[in-house]
Amino acid sequence: MMEKAEGTEKAGKSPSLLPPPPTMPPNVKPESMKPPKYSIVSRLGVGMRGRHISLLTNHFKVSVNATDAVFYQYTVTISSEDNRAVESKGIGRKLLDKLYQTYSSELAGKRFAYDGEKSLYTVGPLPQKKFDFTIVLEESFAKREIGSLDGDGSPVGTGKRTKRSFRSKTYKVELRYSAKIPLKSISLALEGVESDNSTQDALRVLDIILRQQAANRGCLLVRQSFFHDDSRNYVDVGGGVLGLRGFHSSFRPTQGGLSLNMDVSTTMILKPGPVIDFLKANQNVNDVRKIIWPKAKRMLKNMRIKTRHSNMEFKITGLSEKPCAELYFPMKVKNGNSGEEQTVEITVYEYFTKHCGIELRHSAGLPCLDVGKPKRPNYLPLELCSLVSLQRYTKALSLNQRSTLVERSRQKPQDRIRTLTDAVRSNQYNEDPVLSACGISTGKQLTEVDGRVLEAPRLKVGNHEVCIPRNGRWNFNNKKLLDPKKIERWIVVNFSARCDISRISRDLISCARSKGIQMERPHTLIEEDPQTVGASPAARVEVMFDLIKSKLPGPPDFILCVLPVRKNSDIYGPWKKKCLSDIGIVTQCICPVKVNDQYLTNVLLKTNAKLGGINSLLEVERPSNLPLIKDIPTLILGMDVSHGSPGRSDIPSIAAVVGSRCWPLISRYRASVRTQSPKLEMIDALYKPLANGNDDGIIRELLLDFFKTSNGCKPKQIIVFRDGVSESQFNQVLDIELEQIIKAYQHLGESDVPKFTVIVAQKNHHTKLFQANAPENVPPAGTVVDAKIVHPRNYDFYMCAHAGMIGTSRPAHYHVLFDEIGFAPDDLQNLIHSLSYVYQRSTTAISIVAPICYAHLAAHQMGQFLKFEEHSETSSARMTSAGSIPVQELPRLNQKVAGSMFFC
Repeated sequence: MMEKAEGTEKAGKSPSLLPPPPTMPPNVKPESMKPPKYSIVSRLGVGMRGRHISLLTNHFKVSVNATDAVFYQYTVTISSEDNRAVESKGIGRKLLDKLYQTYSSELAGKRFAYDGEKSLYTVGPLPQKKFDFTIVLEESFAKREIGSLDGDGSPVGTGKRTKRSFRSKTYKVELRYSAKIPLKSISLALEGVESDNSTQDALRVLDIILRQQAANRGCLLVRQSFFHDDSRNYVDVGGGVLGLRGFHSSFRPTQGGLSLNMDVSTTMILKPGPVIDFLKANQNVNDVRKIIWPKAKRMLKNMRIKTRHSNMEFKITGLSEKPCAELYFPMKVKNGNSGEEQTVEITVYEYFTKHCGIELRHSAGLPCLDVGKPKRPNYLPLELCSLVSLQRYTKALSLNQRSTLVERSRQKPQDRIRTLTDAVRSNQYNEDPVLSACGISTGKQLTEVDGRVLEAPRLKVGNHEVCIPRNGRWNFNNKKLLDPKKIERWIVVNFSARCDISRISRDLISCARSKGIQMERPHTLIEEDPQTVGASPAARVEVMFDLIKSKLPGPPDFILCVLPVRKNSDIYGPWKKKCLSDIGIVTQCICPVKVNDQYLTNVLLKTNAKLGGINSLLEVERPSNLPLIKDIPTLILGMDVSHGSPGRSDIPSIAAVVGSRCWPLISRYRASVRTQSPKLEMIDALYKPLANGNDDGIIRELLLDFFKTSNGCKPKQIIVFRDGVSESQFNQVLDIELEQIIKAYQHLGESDVPKFTVIVAQKNHHTKLFQANAPENVPPAGTVVDAKIVHPRNYDFYMCAHAGMIGTSRPAHYHVLFDEIGFAPDDLQNLIHSLSYVYQRSTTAISIVAPICYAHLAAHQMGQFLKFEEHSETSSARMTSAGSIPVQELPRLNQKVAGSMFFC
């Protein structure tokens, strides 16, 4: 190997029910995507090790009595009176409600479930396969003279507002039979029978019924979660943003039968109320004169408002360029003497105050909201407008907002149990006519399950000591690091004027020596030149490095960097890029607020790992005693893809893979990171053949590193941990990503392909565990559940490796997709549990295996490079084309640090 290295849709189905199309990487040809080459493995058994405990989970048992029921799917087409298609999502439910009220007899009185868009479902067939209905909806509006006023009496011309009237609008609704979905497919799935998409289709119909019920109650729907507008559910996080508590509900097939998974959920909404109050809160100003209007314009676009004077709703399209008192428009008025009409120029402010008799206190010098169309603006004074409720806020939260949300949303397990059981009772699912028609009834109590608590692995630290974690925690009090690295030639740079770096360096040296690290005094302490503080982040970093060069004879081995703010510092990205990509120097950033021994210890744990040291090892790693790993060279991969924030389709996704090194250790890793097309979930650079015959992919880089650090051993087994994919993408992980890994291995001249085990780890799910009959109801660290609430056929289990000290524990959900290595359930669960204890950054077991956490850290840290390139006016980043979307390439790591755990 190393020699070469060195020299269709189904007929009759509606698209709405089919799984999402594969997110195929551009380097995978569609014609190569044949039927699945790798089938997802079935469960072979359950684990037996560990102390047994009784648990409760937020699954409610569902009884299905009419298993012979069949859902009939009908495609819904809505058009206007002149046969133009109506795409507005908001109108669909109103029309279908009116349709049932008007034409119930034509539908034989049969109730239906509607998804709000294109599909409608009934239990059993409707009398006909095709219907054409005419629906009349009445809308209230304010009468106006033609060309004078817009719908609420706002100025676009001339005239006087008169009394509210009603206007009817006619729509055509077509229902056309599309498919049959038997409920029996769920029963077969519960028996472990492998089925086609019909099981998922039937479950999706049941979920649509839940969504419709929530919509009928006026709830905000976000995927499978619903939120009622109740001020008791608000969590004010500042900036004009509220956290709104609601519920997630979905049906899940499990070993114990069909269950309703009910969980507390939170979404972010705009704080309803006066627009001016929102803008002041959003920009953190106490005076309307301090509002930055270009920023306000971007923020307000597409928000919905209601006017105080007419009580009508509009969507904001923009802001006026001129203030209200200087914004003129032509208005026709009648001459008092002759009665003839004449056109005069009048301001919006004058129109509302004089002609409408509305007092405006603050609007004269403020811009107006534009709620009209591009060629027909419609201006409203700001103080007459209020944001309507239940409008989602999808932008990223600040650090303070996230902290406030977490702190104020936290629920004790007992409170969450009570909240969920109350919600199931109050929602009255058993009275829903569509669910009743198919014989579905829901229990009112949480499901009891049996769990096992695995024994915590013993850890080796310095001075040949063994550390035994307790409930997922340990510490280095009076202990040494296992393999501390000497820190000789190092410096401190300070971008924060508030920090005493002399004292911090002295305390750090003292703490380091107590942990066994021989840390010399820093070569120099460099303060930022105050004159450069106002410069761009990239310029500040360049000036700092000029200072470093002037004060040192050569580059240091390590730089401690003090940042001005703890999170989201503008300096962070440019600094990391300069150190890791341009120069090749290990660096640790800090922003000390409260400096104590624990803080300094955490800094040293990260620093030692970055410099190549080892803080602790599993006792079974040295000498190796890990089943199926100790005797066969085994590479462990952690894979993750990070996407840009919602709505930013211009930011590339970041794919990161970490690979283990120094076999038989499972605690040391190296990362390889690439950009790819925005929102693409499947990693497209695992294998990347070039025109010259070489492979520039991620896996080649990690295979070569494994070979060099493992005494020339080639991996004969590869364990893949994949994060962030949904169940609908499991087959793609095998058919696309596993296939790329195999091709990368073969490209190195190897014919004997390693054995693979592929495991998907999910944290973004809604199953929670509670310990029954315990004071705090929190399951202990190491809790495993692999029965009753798991999939009836597939190989999955839940694990709480971490200690849920506050609030409710959300376990990691592991899905074993492929297992050629042949792990026994106990051995695999023990390996995964152990991999939660090798995270070098902390002294706690983490909630998901360390390789996945490392991949996430590497993607995030190198993603900061792109933020730097994005804001740099002289960006020299290369652009590569993935399909038709140009993607900005990441700068590669300098070879001096490429093999380090820089992401720690």
